Amino acid sequence: MPERTLTPVTGLTQAQSDKYWEDGFLFPLTVFSQDEAAEVRAELELIERDWLAADLPLPLNTYKRVNAHLVIPLAARVALDPRVLDAVEGVLGPDIMVWSAEFFIKEPNTAHTVGMHQDLTYWGMGETPDQVTAWIALSPATVESGCMDFVRASHKNPILPHNDTYSDTNLLSRGQEVAVDVDEADKTHIELAPGQMSLHHGLTIHGSGPNRSDDRRIGLAIRYLNPNAKQLVAERDYAMLARGEDGQNNFVHVTPPTRLFSDKALALYETVRRDQSKALAEGAAGEVPLYGST
Repeated sequence: MPERTLTPVTGLTQAQSDKYWEDGFLFPLTVFSQDEAAEVRAELELIERDWLAADLPLPLNTYKRVNAHLVIPLAARVALDPRVLDAVEGVLGPDIMVWSAEFFIKEPNTAHTVGMHQDLTYWGMGETPDQVTAWIALSPATVESGCMDFVRASHKNPILPHNDTYSDTNLLSRGQEVAVDVDEADKTHIELAPGQMSLHHGLTIHGSGPNRSDDRRIGLAIRYLNPNAKQLVAERDYAMLARGEDGQNNFVHVTPPTRLFSDKALALYETVRRDQSKALAEGAAGEVPLYGST
């Protein structure tokens, strides 16, 4: 990985904000020290060890991959960290909500990929600019380990047609891929050291390759909104107020979990999963187990 500064960000400069809106992404932004990132990773892997065989209503992987911030305090704590929010504020402004948080993990020397896609295709919010995804590396994200690839300025396109591949090696819920050919030369490799993050727009075409390294590739993707975003497909949607105020009330407010997989948190998780499935699984030709849709 190229050598980069590890000086923590304290918010975006105007030049950085301008570059985000021009390119549809921004990286690398250091939000945690490598020691802090290692501690977060260790806590996550302890949860994996202790809860993998637990009698949970759903598989542990579902809770890691969908709305982890509702049942895993670690995910909520990272999503609400002021250092992360300072950078997000440079895109969304002072009023910030957490819509979802997802751990994306590729095991070492595996074929799992993420197809090239646009996030907003499946969120039920149209082409709103009032969102941004922060992707935080908890292990080295390199070309070898399957870092994300972004297509510069592709967020200036509308939502493009996508195909559901249902590929066993695609980590997305239905193996979705944008129905256009993306030339390798058009991809920017988003290499990140542990503790660094990228920001990307929901219309930016992106994906990632397989992990050919000997270490897990672990990232936490946090989807942030400002209150101007609105759910257009599902009857109800949910968000966690992270900073500022919500003057629109387009989302039902939820609070961070106080402990792992509490009965209260699990009940809320199931409610949110049921209500969001209408948007997240809209148009699917088959089952989308992650979202509880058939």
